[in-house]
Amino acid sequence: MRAGDRTLIPVAALLWGLQFAFLNPSIGLLLASLYDASAAQVGWALAAYNISGFVSTMIVPARADRAGDYVRPMVWCGILTVLLVTALALSTTLPMAVLALVALGGPAGVGVGLLFAHQRSTDASVEQVMRTRAVFSFAWVAGPPIATLLIGFTGPRSVLWAIGLIALVCVAVTVALQRTRTPAAAGGAESTDDRGALALLADPEVARLVAAFTLLSAANNAAISTTTLLVTDRLDLDPVWGGVALAVAAGLEIPALLLLGRLSGRIDTRRLLAVGAVVAVAYYAVITVTQGPLLLVVAQVLNAIGVAAVSGIGLTVMQDVVPRPGLASGLFMNTYRGGAVLAGPLVAVGGSTSLGYGATFLAAAVVAAISLPLLILSAR
Repeated sequence: MRAGDRTLIPVAALLWGLQFAFLNPSIGLLLASLYDASAAQVGWALAAYNISGFVSTMIVPARADRAGDYVRPMVWCGILTVLLVTALALSTTLPMAVLALVALGGPAGVGVGLLFAHQRSTDASVEQVMRTRAVFSFAWVAGPPIATLLIGFTGPRSVLWAIGLIALVCVAVTVALQRTRTPAAAGGAESTDDRGALALLADPEVARLVAAFTLLSAANNAAISTTTLLVTDRLDLDPVWGGVALAVAAGLEIPALLLLGRLSGRIDTRRLLAVGAVVAVAYYAVITVTQGPLLLVVAQVLNAIGVAAVSGIGLTVMQDVVPRPGLASGLFMNTYRGGAVLAGPLVAVGGSTSLGYGATFLAAAVVAAISLPLLILSAR
């Protein structure tokens, strides 16, 4: 990887991470406070936004693969982010805001995947990709509380203008990244494999990985959604302990990503991924039987390792299997969206059994365990 990339890619990862760490957790609040959206309307708006993101993540990276250029579309994604927050800030009705989210927000969110695709196209090592993923994770640790403070002190529209400012800087950094590319590099990323997403999914190895990542994402989404509920409903503790547990896991995820990146030079990445999935299963099982705050917090070490393995190592494994960097990153990102949909029934289990929300973690352990034979087959 070139010296310019080594400097600019981490900065771009931080900026892309901050944009959507500010926006995504705040969308529901923004729709409710600025446009008087009801809970049902917020739900439909988020569904439309996520569908747009799903489709865009399949189309835009695939076109970038054919062109062999991931940086130019990233510039346009940054511009779309600026247009999105401007439209949301100026919109006066809910339909206008939802239209902006669908038409501009979905395509804008593809920029993150394109960044990892570009890094892959420059023959970056697994450790370099993991370091970039750690920077992105840091942005998601810092972003939501900063956005909440902005909204609390200066009102909901202020977070939109903050996102717009970050996006403008991100566009400038991406343009600088584009200028560091040599003519050979500019055309050298094009893949000879022109299969589409559906054709690739017919490949047994790709299908196994997509299924495994979707199951692991479903388990993780369900666990995150119910951690605070488990703390208050089953452990009978103050809700703050849920926040403490999630904060510890988020903080530990960054060193876990860096550690796994170093280990990737000595241990096969697919074996690391399988071990990370086993650790994730162990975490859900431990939380199922935990009775107090100490074990809840200590167990976040397992949680951080499992999440880091799937989100970091998993991305590089998908890029190994799918020869087109853009489509590989797009498929991987969409397993998160698919997992978020599957997480709903797992969360519902918590309200229908005597175990309470402990049953959600037990269901998460079962779902994550189903992914293990799929990953083990891939590792072989």
